[in-house]
Amino acid sequence: MDLTTTWLGFALKNPLIASASPLTASLDRIQKLEDNGIAAVIMHSLFEEDINHEIHQIDHFLHINSHSNAEATSYLPSEVDFNNLQADHYLEEIRRVKQSVSIPVIASLNGVSAGGWIKYAKKIEQAGADALELNITYIPTAIDMEGSIVEKMYVDTVAMLAQEISIPINVKMNAYFSSPANMAKRFVEAGAKGLTLFDNPTRVEVDLELLSPLQRANITTSYNLSETLRWCAILYGKLSCSLCANTGIHSGEDVLKAIMSGADATALASVLLTKGEGEIKQILSDMEEWMEKHEYESISQMKGSISLAHTDNPSAYERNSYMYALQHYRV
Repeated sequence: MDLTTTWLGFALKNPLIASASPLTASLDRIQKLEDNGIAAVIMHSLFEEDINHEIHQIDHFLHINSHSNAEATSYLPSEVDFNNLQADHYLEEIRRVKQSVSIPVIASLNGVSAGGWIKYAKKIEQAGADALELNITYIPTAIDMEGSIVEKMYVDTVAMLAQEISIPINVKMNAYFSSPANMAKRFVEAGAKGLTLFDNPTRVEVDLELLSPLQRANITTSYNLSETLRWCAILYGKLSCSLCANTGIHSGEDVLKAIMSGADATALASVLLTKGEGEIKQILSDMEEWMEKHEYESISQMKGSISLAHTDNPSAYERNSYMYALQHYRV
């Protein structure tokens, strides 16, 4: 059974990628993922805002008494020259992982400013990452900020990075754009080599004892796969980029549905966090069993077979009507 696929230009042994999570935050865990059959890993994210917070703390500490000695400040570098433990550790972890595993290693950058993205993206490339995933979900809280401004910020960031680094850029999209298909097109035109559909943001809750907001990991189930399948099917064959299905991939059946909808690969996080790395082998086994039963010989044979381009029921993907769903509901 041929489970190989191509994603971001990499030949993968199967369509399973470990998405950024605590399981991809250390060499030991990544090696365990590889031993269980994962085809590629996306490392946990380097958060630009955390780095900047640490830099500002260092800067404040070194300059707190600088007014008392005019000469002292001339020997201090500007804050952009400071190294910080979190970034250094992340870069060193990339080097260690690349030396220890044979599968593609994709770094993940979660940032907010163009300057920060370019600065750390270059360092990530130099550390040896095979590709870079951009997690650029931004929550615009300003009531006067128009959606077009946010969209332009996203696209400009991708375009600037594409000019500065040579490794493939994968954009982890969110599903909240008014026109996801058009944004996908703009990302690819800006230089993205791949799109992950979709980002799975943290859940917001309120602690009634502390009277403060909280953010918690948003553990998914297969029920969350719907929008991913819809947009993989709609975008398949329309863009010159790789598609990765994310959010709701929990079983061999989920992977097969995503591939048939048009995905080149699938990203796993919640299922591995809840069931452990050993679930990878079970998913692969279930895939092979289904493919053999239905006489499929390869992943490439089924890719996009029920996408919008090939389905005889395009309304299943195009229609988003609540009333239509109710009228066609069957017990």
